[in-house]
Order: sequence, then structure tokens, then C-alpha cells
Amino acid sequence: MAKTIDELIDLIDKIPHEPAKTGEFILPELMAIAIAHEVRNDDIVFAGTGLPMVGIMAANFTNAPNATLIYESGICDGKTMHVPMSVCDQRAANMSSTLGGLVDTFGYYLQQGFVTLGFLGGAAIDKYGGVNVTSIGDYYKPTHRFTGSGGNSDIGTMAHRVAYIILQEKRRFLDRNEYTTTPGWWCWDFKADGTKEWKPKKEVWKGTAYADSGPVGVVTNMGVYRFDDTGVMYLETYHPGVTIEQIKENCGFDLNVSKVTGETPRPTYQDLFVLREFVDPELIFLPAKTEYPAFIQEIIDK
Repeated sequence: MAKTIDELIDLIDKIPHEPAKTGEFILPELMAIAIAHEVRNDDIVFAGTGLPMVGIMAANFTNAPNATLIYESGICDGKTMHVPMSVCDQRAANMSSTLGGLVDTFGYYLQQGFVTLGFLGGAAIDKYGGVNVTSIGDYYKPTHRFTGSGGNSDIGTMAHRVAYIILQEKRRFLDRNEYTTTPGWWCWDFKADGTKEWKPKKEVWKGTAYADSGPVGVVTNMGVYRFDDTGVMYLETYHPGVTIEQIKENCGFDLNVSKVTGETPRPTYQDLFVLREFVDPELIFLPAKTEYPAFIQEIIDK
């Protein structure tokens, strides 16, 4: 017999908070929980469509129940039960504090400095955390043009911290982007005489409200990355079943692996229950789900 939402909510605390074993979860579930761990309980989070939405919703159920979620469409602090199909899906407005528009979310929350964490994706990222979602090749005659910023640049530069979810391939993990939509910890310093110099963002943006804002983490299908004091990316953890050598082979620059702490923590059974029963039961962004182990299914069926 199908359980009601209230009955499922009552089950959350009964599901063991212990790591799932290999074969009991899929990679996108691991990535969603890894990005969820970036959320602090007092964060105001600006999230984009896709796994970023899955991650913040999972965080609201687990490690950050008091974090506030903002969508660029104007929805603030919605209590969505199932993940919306996009930031414009009105399911995201359920029990929201306010319903506004782009002027509210960008002009008030973001530009006034209230957003503490941005959740974003990207087509390519360089070792400084700069992201390209614009084009490949010559800007005016590109070999490929993407959908564009869509707020990526605004959120990525004005949120206090930014976390990215990106698929990792050698062509996507670059020493330097051909085109930078959203600058990372290094960027161009354009001079009055028309010249430019590649410098640390903190120097270029010194004296502005956003000099210390930037990427703090990157979650890919292979590992989790951080940035050192010089603003360069390094590998923190590798996902289960992935080797450091495989990660280096899929990186377009000399990746620092000296700070690796070990394997990325696996999602717990409680994490998986939240993802599957509350966040994305319709499999809008999670492509599939495996069966629960027998002892977990027994708890659910009681």
C-alpha cells in the first residue's frame, strides 16, 4: 500500500544514517549529495536548473534544514516537495515567502549581497574556477555556441561562495577557457591603454564588494575539487571506483593531487531515501534509481 507524504516524512529518521555500499546508489545521487554538503544551515542559496536544484533540496531535508532557496524566476524560500522541472516551474512556489521576478532576485537579493552560496553548472571550467557557458572558438564565428550566461555570471561573481557541478572531460577541464563567461580566482585586468594583464581577481577587484567572492568547490562525475590560496584548483576527493590517474587523464592541466584526503563520502541510506522519495521521485534529473537493500526496504514497508 502506497504511503502518504506524512508517513514518508516520519520514516526519514528511521532510515539508518550509514554509508550505502557499491551498487546501492548511482553516480548522480553521489554528486547530488556531495553538492548538498556545500550548504550551511544559515545559507541563502541561489540555485540553477538541474542537479543544483536536487542538491539544495536534499540539503533542506538533511544537513541544512534552515537554508533559504532562491530561484532566479523570483521564487524565494519555497518548500517544494518534488524537484521542479526548471526554475520557472510553479511547483517551486509551494509555501514560498515571496513571489517576485528577475528584478527582485538579481537586483535585490543578489546585488545587495544577501546570497551566500550560488549553485551553478557550466560547459567548461579552467583551473582558476572560471566558467564558460557562452561559446567555443572565435566569439563571432564559434565552432559551437552554448545557451549563454542565463545569470551564471551574475551569480558566480556576486554570491559570497559558488559551487559548480560539471561533467569532467579533458576538453571541459582546461588550463584557460577560450571564452570566460564567469571569472574565477584569476581574470583579465583591462588597462586604459587597451592592453590587458592576467592577474588574481582579488587584485583586479580590490576595493569592491565582490573581491573575495568566488568558487569554493567543484563536483564532477569523477571527484570533488577545491581552490588553494593562489586560486588554483586541486583535487580533494575521488569518487568510489575512480582512480587518481583516471582523473588526471581527464584534466587539461597539471592537476594538483597532493592534497587528496581520500574517497568522496558515499551517500547514506537516509540520503538516498530523501532523494528518491522526496526530491526527485519522478526521475526528472536523476536518471534511475537502484533498489534499496532488503533491510532498508523492510523499514519502509512496515
